[in-house]
Amino acid sequence: MQKQKMYIEGAPISAPFLEILIADSFATRFMGLMFRKKLPAATGLFLAPCSSVHMCFMRFAIDVVYLDKDFKIIKVVNHLNPWIGISICHKAWAVLEMTAGEAGRCGCEVGKKLVVENGCY
Repeated sequence: MQKQKMYIEGAPISAPFLEILIADSFATRFMGLMFRKKLPAATGLFLAPCSSVHMCFMRFAIDVVYLDKDFKIIKVVNHLNPWIGISICHKAWAVLEMTAGEAGRCGCEVGKKLVVENGCY
């Protein structure tokens, strides 16, 4: 899995850079965060293409940030519970999954953009 530094455009100065793990194969997208115990703070899993998530075999709650092809945030779902949660956004091209509470702490809001630190993805 590749790693990439990203940040939320227009987020407060106190908001951290995000360490993003990129699910870049069928296997990594399929596994997602299943069976993991936790993600570190300011870390997320980026899945593309993707417009829905399930919480089967998950051990912790997550925040789900839905993005369009321009990396603009179009929906934020906070605190999706393990095992019973499911979330869909038909207009989404990609999903960023983070430990519950991280989306707010990192400044993720509808209308803001996720920006790749070095400008490429």
